[in-house]
Amino acid sequence: MKILVNAPFFPSPPLPLPQICTTTKNKPLRARPASCFGLERQDDKDMDIHKDFLQSMDNKQKEKHNDIWQLFTEAQQNILHLNKQRLMALEELDELKRERASLLDKIEQLEVKKPVNTKREIDKLAISSELLLRIDSMVLSGMIADSEASDLRRLVMDSRISVVDSFFEIMHKKDSELLIELRHFSHFSKKKGFHIVHISAEMAPVVSVGSLASYVTGLSRALQRKGNIVEVILPKYACLNLDEVQGLREVDAELYSFFNGQLHANRIWTGVVCGIGVTFVQPVYYSSFFSHEGVYGYGNDFERFSYFSRASLDYLVKSGKQPDVIHIHNWETSIVGPLFWDIFVNQGFGGTRILLTCRSFDSQCLEQPEKLALCGLDPLKLHRPDRLQDNNKAHMVNILKGGIVYSNKVIVLSSMHTKGHIIANFGHGLEPTLAIHKDKLLIAPHGFDKLVWDPSVDKFLPQRYSAEDTKGKSVCKISLQQHLGLTKHASMILVGCILSEVSDVHLEKLKTFVRMASRKGVQFVFVSCSQIPGINRELESLLVELKDENVRFIDKCDEPLLHLVFAGSDIMLCPSFDDPVLQVPLKAIKYGAGLVAVNFTDNRFGHFVDNDFERTRVSQCISNSFANMSLSQAIDEVKNNPSQWNRKITDAMAKDFSWDAECCDVHVSAYAAIKNL
Repeated sequence: MKILVNAPFFPSPPLPLPQICTTTKNKPLRARPASCFGLERQDDKDMDIHKDFLQSMDNKQKEKHNDIWQLFTEAQQNILHLNKQRLMALEELDELKRERASLLDKIEQLEVKKPVNTKREIDKLAISSELLLRIDSMVLSGMIADSEASDLRRLVMDSRISVVDSFFEIMHKKDSELLIELRHFSHFSKKKGFHIVHISAEMAPVVSVGSLASYVTGLSRALQRKGNIVEVILPKYACLNLDEVQGLREVDAELYSFFNGQLHANRIWTGVVCGIGVTFVQPVYYSSFFSHEGVYGYGNDFERFSYFSRASLDYLVKSGKQPDVIHIHNWETSIVGPLFWDIFVNQGFGGTRILLTCRSFDSQCLEQPEKLALCGLDPLKLHRPDRLQDNNKAHMVNILKGGIVYSNKVIVLSSMHTKGHIIANFGHGLEPTLAIHKDKLLIAPHGFDKLVWDPSVDKFLPQRYSAEDTKGKSVCKISLQQHLGLTKHASMILVGCILSEVSDVHLEKLKTFVRMASRKGVQFVFVSCSQIPGINRELESLLVELKDENVRFIDKCDEPLLHLVFAGSDIMLCPSFDDPVLQVPLKAIKYGAGLVAVNFTDNRFGHFVDNDFERTRVSQCISNSFANMSLSQAIDEVKNNPSQWNRKITDAMAKDFSWDAECCDVHVSAYAAIKNL
């Protein structure tokens, strides 16, 4: 039976009852009573049978009609249900299409925002670092000897990419199973890199106080990207941000360190931070050393960090590591130098050298000579003018001086100053020592993370741009103006100023700048990145005093907004061109903002540089393009000579001042030089 969907259905009418008549030779007969024929009873019976037959036929017809109607009704209901299901399926399909389109759009945005293979690169670095930590665990547990561990580390270092690809899926295995796989991996690359171990008090983002933290992480990642193996040893502070540590675990091994005349146990933890293998040293007996809420500023800082320095060297001996360079930082780990050369050099470190990095010489740590004995050093041997004796207080030992004297190379981080200028003006009493050891002194500029601070990949910008195509910068400026409630116009000059501290001199300078520039219709945005409430109050009082509708103040260092300030500013006011904490000048250059010094004087840039030694590339760029320019001159050039200004800006933007560039090159050169000593 075929049923036409959506066609009207009309049931058939009942069949007519048959008529009975009698004829004779085609002539109708008149009806006669049945009794005339003697058939009355028989006819009645036949009639009843006939009626029953007709009733049966009628009932069957009705049943048939009812069955057909029921089938039709059920079919119609099924069709309606199927249509409803079909509509729902179409709606779900449309929703899936919309979600797919949205997902593809997000993927496309992420691909634009992130450099190609960045995630894969970070994964490989993390696995490489974890492999090294697993090898350390095998040595500490006695599973392998120091010599085999050295070969396995070299295997990871020399053939990193192929090793990581081969071990990507088996890192969850036990040490015994992993060791079998490592032993089966017999291909050694000819590529050689340095093995560097940082012994440091800070590392971003797990423990960050000043510029040291970002430097250790930024430089280490840059060195690894260039084929070197880098590890970091840190104290296990109570204030550590452990959420940033991948695979943190305690190594099942005993490590004892000499301190205060006895051997004391330590707990050793390992993990990976930003793709770098990190070892955390936790004293057991002296557990209070690193249980404070902060990192520095305690009365026993010398005891705390000398213990950590000695324990770090003990850990290197116990794990059988033989790094090319032990890289130490500031006075906190400077005692590693004397410890290394007086005690540890003959414990398997014949090919290892020491490099010290200082951000400045103003923090030196003066102590009584007898305290050197706490970590096993001989005070009488070291309390001498050519060793640790302080240049001004002869009865004291100077820990930072000891690091300078006992290191093979000393790198000072400064983007603007030269070696001669630092020795003469920033030695803080160490000038004689620096002059004697000037041949080992090198200058390296600061840097920044180019995976985060680059307008061509910046995920926080409304439109990205580069030195080759700067159109997006105008879009960013209008977006910043809109966000701050300033007049929206790309042609208006916008001056940014990002501050971590404000002195009275700077405050007066800023007042002068704003009053002068406001007459020319220039907009200002001040950003405070300080946690000190007094600084924000000073800036807020400055704005109240000025009462200028073109001036805005941001008292929270919000990362997305901070990126937008760099991108939206035409000019960046800088308290100093040498900014170790925020690297404002270097980031401003990358984002196409001209630089103006807050402490601009008639001497121009003369007090920043000298010609006795070669300047850094950063210093050359800033001094040639911006150092001799006041704010008034910069504003006039933007307005009256835009082609010259734009050429200057794009030339500076095209240069690379990240950690991967000059800073990394200086360090690699230093490592190579001391390996040949």
